[in-house]
Amino acid sequence: QAQLAESGGGLVQAGDSARLSCAASGRTGGRYVTGWFRQVQGKEREFVAAVRWDGGITYYADSVKGRFTISRDVGKNMMYLQMNSLKPEDTATYYCAAGGGIITSSVRTPSAYRYWGQGTQVTVSS
Repeated sequence: QAQLAESGGGLVQAGDSARLSCAASGRTGGRYVTGWFRQVQGKEREFVAAVRWDGGITYYADSVKGRFTISRDVGKNMMYLQMNSLKPEDTATYYCAAGGGIITSSVRTPSAYRYWGQGTQVTVSS
């Protein structure tokens, strides 16, 4: 079992930056993939970024590439999402997720992740 808890959301203005954190506890690490997804009410959960715990390979959605950076601190069991040049369309509830044995072709698929945090709201005003 793994437990995930996000923090760092809030209200920001367009063009601003924000950083989300995800604290992981329990069974994590090793060959896990941890990622960030976001969801707007009434829409499907959308992949944002992911990182392989072992090796640090990163993956990004095209919509955030060049603006968002995912990172992890293995020693602290923490994952981060640095979000720069935020846009109103980035407004969503952001979730961190983790799962073991996720192949590259499934990294962007929510159902591939077994563990989820409770979500943190990010609102970007124009």
